[in-house]
Amino acid sequence: MISYQTVTIVIKLEITKLYRNFALRINIISSHYFLCKIDVFFVILHPNFLPTMLLEEAKNKIEDLTRQIDHHNHLYYQKSTSEISDYEFDQLLEKLIALENQFPELKLPNSPTQRVGGTITKEFETVVHKYAMLSLGNTYSKEELEDFDTRVQKGLGSDDFEYLCELKFDGVAISLTYKNGLLTRAVTRGDGTKGDDVTNNAKTIRTIPLKIDNYISNHFEVRGEVFMPKKIFTQINQEREDIGEVPYANARNTASGSLKMQDSSAVAKRKLDCYLYSLLGDDLTTPTHEAAIKTLEQMGFNISPTYRKCKNIHEVFNFITEWEVKRHELPLETDGIVIKVNSISQQNKLGFTAKNPRWAISYKYKAENAVTRLNAITYQVGRTGAITPVAELEPVLLAGTIVKRASLHNANEIERLDLRIGDYVFVEKGGEIIPKVTSVDITQRDTSSSPIHYISKCPECQTELIRKEGEAVHYCSNINGCAPQIKGRIEHFIQRKALNIDSMGEKTIAQLFDCGLVKSPADLFDLHYEDIIKLEGFKELSTKNLLSGIEASKIAPFENVLFGLGIRYVGRTVAEKLASYFKNIDAIINSNYEELIEVPEIGERIAKSVVEFFKNPDNQEEISRLKQSGLIFEINVSINQSESDILQDKSFVVSGVFENYGRDELKGVIKKNGGKVVSSISGKLDYLVAGNKMGPAKKQKAEKLGVSIISEVEFNKLIEL
Repeated sequence: MISYQTVTIVIKLEITKLYRNFALRINIISSHYFLCKIDVFFVILHPNFLPTMLLEEAKNKIEDLTRQIDHHNHLYYQKSTSEISDYEFDQLLEKLIALENQFPELKLPNSPTQRVGGTITKEFETVVHKYAMLSLGNTYSKEELEDFDTRVQKGLGSDDFEYLCELKFDGVAISLTYKNGLLTRAVTRGDGTKGDDVTNNAKTIRTIPLKIDNYISNHFEVRGEVFMPKKIFTQINQEREDIGEVPYANARNTASGSLKMQDSSAVAKRKLDCYLYSLLGDDLTTPTHEAAIKTLEQMGFNISPTYRKCKNIHEVFNFITEWEVKRHELPLETDGIVIKVNSISQQNKLGFTAKNPRWAISYKYKAENAVTRLNAITYQVGRTGAITPVAELEPVLLAGTIVKRASLHNANEIERLDLRIGDYVFVEKGGEIIPKVTSVDITQRDTSSSPIHYISKCPECQTELIRKEGEAVHYCSNINGCAPQIKGRIEHFIQRKALNIDSMGEKTIAQLFDCGLVKSPADLFDLHYEDIIKLEGFKELSTKNLLSGIEASKIAPFENVLFGLGIRYVGRTVAEKLASYFKNIDAIINSNYEELIEVPEIGERIAKSVVEFFKNPDNQEEISRLKQSGLIFEINVSINQSESDILQDKSFVVSGVFENYGRDELKGVIKKNGGKVVSSISGKLDYLVAGNKMGPAKKQKAEKLGVSIISEVEFNKLIEL
């Protein structure tokens, strides 16, 4: 590494108006500062003292790492292959991040480290499109496509033309501007004339190139569709269900919302993808749309391989028929086909209407929907108290299944639809797993009907509902007295990712609750043979199996138990982070808000929720009972003996990202050598161990209080003494 090299230089210092020459041994701790030790005095040197040789070496290394990472990114995302493991790729990226933090002035504009995000955008700048992003005319019938074909023939005065057909992706339209091969701006469609600048967020999408080496023009635009893959959307919704949140309605809206997040690092975690399908520029010479797409492919853009050139409208119909079912096998949602005249010169001849191009049209597959009567609205209570309204429908056949219920999401959706009991509603499945009500057939509405008033009390326990500011969902606050919440928490506790009691299910939990045998997860471990054998459907073998399953669950690792507690916003991944960081439940219980947000990927919302959960006396009692039952509440690692007492009576704050240590690992090294790790900076602190990405506030506070700020290399020297 370039970092932390030791060099000897001669510098001139002004001391009480006298000039002296000193030969100093200095440690490079960043591209901005050198830490120079002369006995007990520290001198900060300006970056101009940085040897040219080191800068050049760092510059070459940064460029080399960037080339390597771009190469592996291209192989993985464009060629679906890989030459190195994920771990090796992450190591390359971490080395580049460390170098860029060390030498920020050398960071390249196309650096792949932008993929991980970190930029905060409070407001998105409005940008006027150089080329208007017009919408396409839609049609649902082949007759209208034939009419479109006739208009094209008439406009061209000939039938000598061909079409290019592409799938219509259900995502968010985006325009990418490249200057001299570098991505300089990413803008949403907006109203077609102007859109929002989302460049920082778009750069986190790994299939969008940050730099093009073989570009064909110094200035060009590429357009495409940002989308959330079905697999990622499913994972996000599973995580939301794990933490007691209402699942997102569809992948398209989730992608749109993700692209407009203020924190680009949060966008990076959403793992958005992008297909490109259009090339624009003033000096381009591509003769056809197909040639433009192939040019995009050659430049390294992510192109869906589903496009096809069609000689006439009949071949277009064949393409539509082929993909009507086949499209559901794709990794993203699609809702139709885009048909474009292939020749660019013929496109220019046909021109535009005020709103649409005359040379293109969108054929939309009819969503799988049906009309049926809304008989009632019922309200479900989740384990976190969230209330979900459900449409109770007259049974109707939809997409091969009988549909009796459909989600209405929240009070806002009911108001938007202006629903009335007895209305005939349109129910749609489309790409959704759960049917949804999309609209009302007003022509069949009973004129005497009245709008639906959302309930104000819990349908189960009659507790007054609350609605938190900024949230669309209503909640029942009766955590310990509302039956669905209690049963829901137990169901969550026994699931596979938690305690994994596979011999117990929802019906068994309901029976145990109704009999007064369980009111919390801890009650499960107090059950006896005679409690279970009397339940409906249980005999000797099934009773023994259930008791064995409960006993076997006691070996579940700490992270499973922590997840099973059902702390709001703490899904499986967050539980793993907390368990790894704090090692045991007592450390988490005794942690404060400031300590919690130090944990990687733990934000303000999660930290507040964890603090509130463990402050609750009922939760404290529950954990005490679970401990007594023998559950594991610490990471299962052997406790290493102290290696030395070299850091005895010394206190440390550890902050930032380190090259050779994980943060927890570094804290462990401090403790094993007799030191004490604390969470906050004070005048009594001995050392602040500063890694990359350390917050400036900590550095400023340490400097103000005169606390020694040391690097990873300097820390290693401390324990080597």
